[in-house]
Amino acid sequence: MANKYLKHTWQKVLLGIFLFVIIIIILPAIILNKYWSPILADKVKSAVLKGTDSLYKVDFSTAELHLLQGKIVVYEAKLIPDTAVYNRKKKEGQAPGSLYEVQVKRIVLTHIHPFKLYFGHKLDIGRIALTAPQLQVSHYSDKSKDSTKKDNRTLYQKISKSLGLIHVGEIYVSDVNLKYKNYTGDKPVVSELKEMNLKATDLLIDSATQTDTSRFLYCKDVTTQLYNYTGKTANGLYTYTFKSAKLSTQSSQLNIEGLDLQPVKPAAFFEKSDGDRFTLHLDSVQLSNFDFITYNRSKEFNASNITLGGGSFNVYSKPSGVPKKTDRLATFPHVGIKKIKSAFNIDTLTLKHVDVVYNEYNKKSKKVGDVVFNNTDATFLNITNNKDTLSKNNICTASITSYFMGKGKLDLNFAFNLTDEANSYSYKGHLAPMDMQYINKATMPLALIKITSGKIKSFDFDIHATKKTSKGKIKLLYNDLKISMLKADENGYSKKALATLFANTFVLKHNNPDDPGETPRSANVVFNRPYNFPFFKTLWQTLLKGIKPCAGVGEEKEKQAMKQMDEHEKKKQERAIKKAKKKAEEARKKSKG
Repeated sequence: MANKYLKHTWQKVLLGIFLFVIIIIILPAIILNKYWSPILADKVKSAVLKGTDSLYKVDFSTAELHLLQGKIVVYEAKLIPDTAVYNRKKKEGQAPGSLYEVQVKRIVLTHIHPFKLYFGHKLDIGRIALTAPQLQVSHYSDKSKDSTKKDNRTLYQKISKSLGLIHVGEIYVSDVNLKYKNYTGDKPVVSELKEMNLKATDLLIDSATQTDTSRFLYCKDVTTQLYNYTGKTANGLYTYTFKSAKLSTQSSQLNIEGLDLQPVKPAAFFEKSDGDRFTLHLDSVQLSNFDFITYNRSKEFNASNITLGGGSFNVYSKPSGVPKKTDRLATFPHVGIKKIKSAFNIDTLTLKHVDVVYNEYNKKSKKVGDVVFNNTDATFLNITNNKDTLSKNNICTASITSYFMGKGKLDLNFAFNLTDEANSYSYKGHLAPMDMQYINKATMPLALIKITSGKIKSFDFDIHATKKTSKGKIKLLYNDLKISMLKADENGYSKKALATLFANTFVLKHNNPDDPGETPRSANVVFNRPYNFPFFKTLWQTLLKGIKPCAGVGEEKEKQAMKQMDEHEKKKQERAIKKAKKKAEEARKKSKG
């Protein structure tokens, strides 16, 4: 039958050529595949063993070389540390700070050049793809504090006897399971990452790149993506999550989407902590010029700019209060910066459209009051504990624009001294016109005062403070201020008619200035901070101490009004007692008659 299709000479010649190709190319390729596979396996195993000074060995079930396709497929690959070698190196002072263990079911290497490897001792691969690898990192010591001897040879110097060059065009790793065990503390801390993808480009290890600091792990760029991560703080009081995070070492940029910090329930939280309870949500976080290489090496955090976009930040004060002897100075921003052990330097921190809410529980009203700053934009400069940076500039500044209770535009400027032992700081601000009734969300539960009418024309303050004392000037201009004094009951609130009358008639000034053209009232305030007052409460109480005189509420006048109310209440009670006694006497006489 075949002869029917080979009638012409050219057909026979073509068939001969085809058979010749099969014989001299494809058949040897099949033979070479089997011949080269064990050679390749031995080369890789030898390179890893020599490159790590016998600390690690590579093992895999099979390695298939497909010569014509330029592809290698490795099955059941493992990178295994030799603990005996590690312990020996530890005694010699040459052990690394961490050990790694890797397991991968399948590795595909494409566009390889086996002849370069065999004859030129150069490992050149176009692409490596790993699917669902499992990586375990065991961290034993902090290299920045480790006094052990170090092998200062570069990786190229370690492998140069076996390989003259290693080059990989692209590395793709998908669906990574990473388990990190930290043994440096009192107790091992274990964290786990899932749903992580990684892409590395242009991995090159040779004589030129062995000291190239612009590369990370000898790669031109490493991009990592992590999805749906959940973790807990060391004290167990907070759970933090984010939807996605992406880091590029080449662009030095980290992007996080959907970041949340959630505390445990209030009862459990305040049973273990005297601190304020925080809740945080951010739509996006962007770190620019993030020095990941330095952070990875020494845990020192450096970034030129951090941008927090959209979200909310809630501060909830401890309902039962804090013991008077407990110093809450650590809640002050610049004091908190000093207490951070790891070195860090942030040139600029930017907030965009973040709502800030301060919540406090009042025992008398048994309700929570909210002080709200909506749509907050802010720029913080020079947030650092770096000694060299502080020697040049020790002031951290903040420029803030927000909307107080969602209505009045508030412009604030802070300056924090980061080196002063007195922890000095200052702040000044201006509140634009707004209706006072919007403040009732705070004044009713926290002060049992309802503002029935009034409009702020402007509110200005300039305060200079230390950890002990706040001093400054406050000016509040307003019109038509009237209030109701309240008491809490089962239905919420009820009006205290007499107290309201006294407050509006004898205590409050309804306008400032009293008449057009007059000099408005202002206050020079001095506030001594109790030890147990945190940052936000100290600011509020300082401002409140200046607001009262601006509203005509002097200490003597307030005491006099309270005395008059007490006397009136005393007489009212005496009359009630006399009336009750009279009724009782009349009832007794009636019963005898």
